[in-house]
Amino acid sequence: MKKGSIVISGASEVVTCSGFKGKSGAQMQDLKVVRNASVIVEDGIITRITTEPLDLKGFADKGFTVVDATGKCVLPGFVDSHTHFVFGGYRDEEYNWRLNGVSYMEIMNRGGGIVNSVKGTRETSKEDLIKVGIKRLNSMVGFGVTTVEGKSGYGLDMETEIKQLEVMKELNKLHSLDIVTTFMGPHARPVEYKQNPDAFINYMVEEVLPVVDERGLAEFADIFCEQNVFSVEQSRYFLSEAKKRGFKLKIHADEIVQLGGAELAAELGAISADHLLQASDEGIRLMKSAGVVATLLPCTAFSLKESYARARKMIDDDLIVALSTDFNPGSCFTESIPLLIALATNQMGMSIEETITALTINGAAALDRADQIGSIDIGKKADLVVHEFPSYRFLPYHIGVSTVEKVIKNGVMILDKQYDLPY
Repeated sequence: MKKGSIVISGASEVVTCSGFKGKSGAQMQDLKVVRNASVIVEDGIITRITTEPLDLKGFADKGFTVVDATGKCVLPGFVDSHTHFVFGGYRDEEYNWRLNGVSYMEIMNRGGGIVNSVKGTRETSKEDLIKVGIKRLNSMVGFGVTTVEGKSGYGLDMETEIKQLEVMKELNKLHSLDIVTTFMGPHARPVEYKQNPDAFINYMVEEVLPVVDERGLAEFADIFCEQNVFSVEQSRYFLSEAKKRGFKLKIHADEIVQLGGAELAAELGAISADHLLQASDEGIRLMKSAGVVATLLPCTAFSLKESYARARKMIDDDLIVALSTDFNPGSCFTESIPLLIALATNQMGMSIEETITALTINGAAALDRADQIGSIDIGKKADLVVHEFPSYRFLPYHIGVSTVEKVIKNGVMILDKQYDLPY
């Protein structure tokens, strides 16, 4: 990835979200805003944040790109730490079923849900997945995302799981965004294993996981721990075997039923547990003690017409809380950060300060990258977003609309809406 040198001068607010690890409790409220400030980036790395006047001509003469941010605010790039963005086919019919009152689990029982996307993904070529993947990543950039996690799990077989992961690796080379890959082979029970999920887990552990490991195709491993999908015991076995191979752990936990996924995440030392709509008080307590990041996905709850995760309790109980879109073809077909911000602030009881923390430094923590990205700190990668308004308080106020004007990745301008600069 190309690295650049840039000066962003005279911003009304530089919202640093300063820190090198995930933030919890009252820390999430403190954005560490520097007013009327400039950010200096050299060779892709942040080297200075200052309120002093700068010799902008001198910087320009040295080859720096100079950006006038007068009357605008600057934030770290958003980290979308839970998505399923590589898939083939769509499930618009299922969404309309849900609008008419059919539940997610009932759709799965009808043969829909994840297994429907499995068919589409198996039938889509690697080349076509790359093409549509670029389009989706471009859309994410437009919302201010600079790092995204992507999961496999729409293959449920060796060939397609590997295909999905290879597509993400290729996209990481082709696209400006950083893509973090997660192997999620146990995403659903395929038809051929519907009555024997233990055998499917064994297949994933004994045959697919070693290939993913040997080819270096994923950093994380994940599983859908849910009633009628994979039990706590099956999830423990799969994740434990992945951990032995050096994979970092994530888990889809307690989304539909309070099953004990949050407790399992704490037991195994997962980096994050995600969804958590039904997480128990004990699960929250154990996650806090184990340092597990709670990644909440309000767009999914909105799409499924479910109650939201208890963000307020989790923050008040000193848990590290991240937010992510869960962009996928079924339960949440949106990559919209403005929608996510609206739901977090208007429906989940989170302040805008907590919401920004959850989308930046805590999103980075959910990917085990809080020491590299997620804040505007000296020594970190220069992933920055210039917003068109003078304050971060406009993000929830301009309801459901992106305020992003410019996106800078590794010190290089990859989007400028004023001039239609390509990604």
